[in-house]
Amino acid sequence: MCSLKCYSLRALFLLMLCRSMKIPEVEGKGEMLPPTIEKIIKGYNKYLRPFFDNGPVSVGMSLDIASIDTISEINMDYTATIFLRQRWTDERLCFDGNKSLSLDGRLVEMLWVPDTFIVDSKKSFLHDITVENRLIRIYPNGTILYALRITTTVACSMDLTKYPMDKQMCTLQLESWGYNINDVMFYWTRGNDSVRGLDTLRLAQYTVEDHFTSVSEAVYETGRYPKLVFHFELKRNILYFILETYVPSILLVVLSWVSFWISQSSVPARICIGVTTVLTMTTLMMGARTSLPNANCFIKAIDVYLGICFSFIFGALLEYAVAHFCALHRLSSKELPKDEDEEAEEESNGVLAAVANSCSAPDNMSKINSNKTSIDRKRETSKHNGCSSPMSVMKRLFCIFDCFHVKNPYHIDNYARFSFPLSFMIINVFYWVYYLYF
Repeated sequence: MCSLKCYSLRALFLLMLCRSMKIPEVEGKGEMLPPTIEKIIKGYNKYLRPFFDNGPVSVGMSLDIASIDTISEINMDYTATIFLRQRWTDERLCFDGNKSLSLDGRLVEMLWVPDTFIVDSKKSFLHDITVENRLIRIYPNGTILYALRITTTVACSMDLTKYPMDKQMCTLQLESWGYNINDVMFYWTRGNDSVRGLDTLRLAQYTVEDHFTSVSEAVYETGRYPKLVFHFELKRNILYFILETYVPSILLVVLSWVSFWISQSSVPARICIGVTTVLTMTTLMMGARTSLPNANCFIKAIDVYLGICFSFIFGALLEYAVAHFCALHRLSSKELPKDEDEEAEEESNGVLAAVANSCSAPDNMSKINSNKTSIDRKRETSKHNGCSSPMSVMKRLFCIFDCFHVKNPYHIDNYARFSFPLSFMIINVFYWVYYLYF
């Protein structure tokens, strides 16, 4: 009875062992490659590049720009999603037939592929939904097409001196990481037409004006490496900034001019307009700089314009301060006693009379000493001219000071109503002409 039980247990154990051994055999059959692929891969070494002993392998590239998501002036970079396609010929993968073989992207681990990387990339990733977005296709002559879908953030050096009327030239550079020019050569498959998708691309703040490709070499300490560069020029759309910044700043300047038509006696009204416009302009200037890098080397066009507007607004406030001071000074001068006015006039007349007498004294002496020689007369004449010149200089100085003297302070507002708008229009003409055409 005991032997029967032992025999049954042994039989059960052997049966379970046989079943466990058959499972991997079935799975192995399911993972076996098709005969054509298995024949191609047989004896293939993915660690050796094509034409290992017969010169460099040529790799052709093309790009499709799916989207340019963000362009950041603060970080000076852009984020784009691209389809990168690479073509090369591997004579070890030739097969008989007239149709290409499209393989699963996971089989790329079994083949040699170029070690291409994006030079100025800050962060990149390969899309993997629902599977890794990779395509590999083999043609009968051994040509391989390898395509990837990549989203990358690439650095772009920007010159913001003409912001927001600027143009930026950005690049996308492709290089080989480990293979130098003796091993791998890069080229664009269709020249400038190798990059597509920019014609239908729509950006929120920019317009792609121009793009072209170039081929060069990257020189490092470890050697010379193949390099492909894609250049594209971005022009910023200024309409948003006109509505967001330029029009409000112009309206604030015009609002500051309203005080020129308010009576000088209305002190609270004029001070309120001046201070409010100054504070509002300061807030507008701070808001315009929030989306820009805090770099001292960049004096941008928008900063220049906001500075001009702030100067005009602050100037309107100072204009009222000057006009009000002159009006108060005029009132105080009218209240002075007449005796003091007469004394001041007599004192000034006395100064002028003293100067005149000192100048006329040489003239009297010349009349008395009429028997002097002609040489002495010339000397006396020169003395007379030397004394009359200070008199003329003093008269000119009095005229100059009289020009700056405001007889009627209420005329200051009349001058400001004309001079402020005219000067603002002239400066605007120079500003827009310079930043748009130079």
